[in-house]
Amino acid sequence: MSLRPVKQIIQTTPTIEGAGVKLQRAFGFGKTKEFDPFLLLDDFRNENPKDYLAGFPWHPHRGIETITYVLAGSVEHGDSLGNRGEMTAGDVQWMTAGSGILHQEMPKGDQQGRMHGFQLWANLPSSLKMTDPRYQDIPASSIPEVTDDDGTRVRIICGEFWGKKGPVEGVAADPNYLDVSVAPRQRKRLKVETTRNAFAYVFAGSGSFRDSSNPHAVLTEQAASPDAPAKYDVSNHSLVLFDRGDELVVQAGDEGIRFLLVSGKPIEEPVAWYGPIVMNTQDQLKRAVAELQDGTFIKRR
Repeated sequence: MSLRPVKQIIQTTPTIEGAGVKLQRAFGFGKTKEFDPFLLLDDFRNENPKDYLAGFPWHPHRGIETITYVLAGSVEHGDSLGNRGEMTAGDVQWMTAGSGILHQEMPKGDQQGRMHGFQLWANLPSSLKMTDPRYQDIPASSIPEVTDDDGTRVRIICGEFWGKKGPVEGVAADPNYLDVSVAPRQRKRLKVETTRNAFAYVFAGSGSFRDSSNPHAVLTEQAASPDAPAKYDVSNHSLVLFDRGDELVVQAGDEGIRFLLVSGKPIEEPVAWYGPIVMNTQDQLKRAVAELQDGTFIKRR
């Protein structure tokens, strides 16, 4: 049974975060059921350093996992556990915030000033909300890439695909996270497990998915000017949410198509959300905020 695209999402707008980073938000801070176990996907793509160099200074997280995937430029990071490092093109960082962590992420462009990457938030089930924080820093060289006879290339960040296993392990949502490139004008079938919620985020080229027209482009008007007319990028920035099934079919356009293909097992628990803190109840959120204020938020140092 093929996965049918059930929704073309066109409500994404750039958001100013932290001290002023402009980015595209594919989904997040809204209804979570359709994407469960995922909460948010940001595409931080920019060629203007003044739009990203302010970065994401020290901020808290609890109750979630964040997955950062860098395609261009670099991101320096640090946290309250004493971890320090730098992600460069092709690297992945999978952070389990668990009971609570403070961290910062400071992007830098490449030699041409370009910065590009993604951050995906995955929810944690109630049984793991207060687990110990941990990091998995994955260099690009450790991420397997497979190429099919028709030129289709897949980087396997997490999960298993075409007999290869991604390096990220022990994640509660048991996700598959793939970076897929399909050659120009090729038609490709890709397997996806039937019990999972799945979405594709197109970020280069163009194409269509079976039983749908070309994916709608994501809105790109400035968040600072909500009355400005919407503008569209017809070639990428497109999000497609799929119905249940065991495969999807993509038809690449004349330039080929590149997209993230992400799926995971739904947690199916209540979600109480306050910025970077995601719990199950409002009482748990109030407790987390109180702990931030009285200095007891960090349970492990």
